[in-house]
Amino acid sequence: MKSHYCGEITSSDIKKEVKICGWIHRRRDHGGVIFLDVRDIKGICQAVVNPDNKEAFKIAESIRNEYVIQVSGSVRKRLEGTINKNMHTGEIEIEVSDIAILSKANTPVFPIDEYQDVNEDVRLKNRVLDLRRPEMNERIITRSKITSLIRNYLEKSGFHEIETPILTRATPEGARDYILPSRVQPGSFYALPQSPQLFKQLLMIGGLDKYYQIARCFRDEDLRADRQPEFTQIDIEASFITQEEIMSVSEKMIKKIINKFCGDKLEKFEVMDWNNAMNEYGCDKPDLRIPLKLVDIADLVKDEEFKVFSEPAKKTHSRVVALKVPGGNSLTRGQIDDYTKFVSKLGAKGLAYIKINDAEDIENGIQSPILKFLKKETVSNILNNLDVKSDDLIFFGAGSETIVNLSMSSLIKKLGLDLNLYNSKWAPCWIINFPMFETNSDGELTPLHHPFTLPQCNSDELKNNPDTSLAYAYDVVLNGYEIGGGSLRIFDKSMQETVFETLKISKEEATNKFGFLLKALSSGCPPHGGIAFGLDRIVMLVTDTTNIRDVIAFPKTQSAACLLTEAPSKVDEKQLEELKIISTHKEE
Repeated sequence: MKSHYCGEITSSDIKKEVKICGWIHRRRDHGGVIFLDVRDIKGICQAVVNPDNKEAFKIAESIRNEYVIQVSGSVRKRLEGTINKNMHTGEIEIEVSDIAILSKANTPVFPIDEYQDVNEDVRLKNRVLDLRRPEMNERIITRSKITSLIRNYLEKSGFHEIETPILTRATPEGARDYILPSRVQPGSFYALPQSPQLFKQLLMIGGLDKYYQIARCFRDEDLRADRQPEFTQIDIEASFITQEEIMSVSEKMIKKIINKFCGDKLEKFEVMDWNNAMNEYGCDKPDLRIPLKLVDIADLVKDEEFKVFSEPAKKTHSRVVALKVPGGNSLTRGQIDDYTKFVSKLGAKGLAYIKINDAEDIENGIQSPILKFLKKETVSNILNNLDVKSDDLIFFGAGSETIVNLSMSSLIKKLGLDLNLYNSKWAPCWIINFPMFETNSDGELTPLHHPFTLPQCNSDELKNNPDTSLAYAYDVVLNGYEIGGGSLRIFDKSMQETVFETLKISKEEATNKFGFLLKALSSGCPPHGGIAFGLDRIVMLVTDTTNIRDVIAFPKTQSAACLLTEAPSKVDEKQLEELKIISTHKEE
């Protein structure tokens, strides 16, 4: 139906007869001559309809935005003064000989021909229109190209693409499973995979050596801007491989992606111990473009009468930290109040601060509502510890370790954005030496990653000191986003049983849920490990958006709903009967 894409016609095609198909991006009537901007996936081309071509002109008069048309004509150079240097096709236009309307369109609910800030619910409900916007076209196509690069890189590195099941059984991996009933086995259920974790380990035991998959994964969890209930994972696993070797393979892949699609060269990936990350940034996803760090001051304030500081300074699992903001003295009281409200929403009881007007004059050169509660010697020690300069500002966080880490790490990222503190475009890093376990709200141990991660100790040491045991686990972080995480895996049955025992998974439960894995581990298992990258997050960063829904063709909302298809939806009673299911939900 066409000889060329709209966006690929250039001055080299002048005098050629061409045929294009696409959507009407914009229609303009200039003194009897009609100009049509025709858009397809490659770009926009201007077509000109003259009134002496009566049949074509009559059709052009009836055309409206988003009509789908076919245009035939001759390519010619634009007149001087009408050349658009901002367009790839800006030097030429098509003199139309024939037009055919292939499909008419209702008036769009939002404009495609110019950018407007449209409510996201409106965009998602009308996703087919939203996808036509050039910036959305570009993001989705970039995603496809990134996937292609990843496949090529991994294939050349000796990895084999192998599919794993979508219908599987429920296994604990940190989030709720999506459950599907079995019609042929009433009362039994499948689970959609949170990841192909166990299957890729089984592939290594099966001797496949190097595996990868662009895998669909499903997690029934609360959503955020960078999370979806179904997402795409770049899943990688290899046998007889070290942690350093996996990190090297991964680094090279990320460097290729950033270089190819952003034109930037990533330098060294900083390697940071998990404990250091938590101490200095309050999180294991630090944005190293922001030159702000937390400094523990518990030892300096534990003997103060100011209980806001002294009480948490004396407690275990609590922190008192200071955050120096160079030049932050310019923040107004109103802005500081806004930051106080921000951390309060994250559980903090407040946000104390000290303004440094004159670093040389501690007596009169600093101001803060908390100065009257602190000894001058303590204040002096804090300022010396932080190496403050005139015009700096210090924020303080005090309370439980969890809340201080969450609120202050979030504050660092917000300050970086608000004050444009970024000192580089990209800041990749590895976080290593994660704890094997963390304590949940019930006081029980739970895996920080998953229960198949290899500990950095033997079984006896793990039994005796589970709280302090470290794992061969590693996350890769880019600009404050965790884009990938992995570990070496347990390859010894007795060690796997020890981990299950530590997690209070009984032998009966372990056999019931993981009997197939334990049996496989007894059949000769190679040392192995891997990593999984979030494709959606990588594309989000590469295409310079902060919303993961911008890089997924048909995403879900914060409530895990698809506004386009209105899923999830009720099902017919007959289907429920076939599945032997009765719904206990009552409509309000």
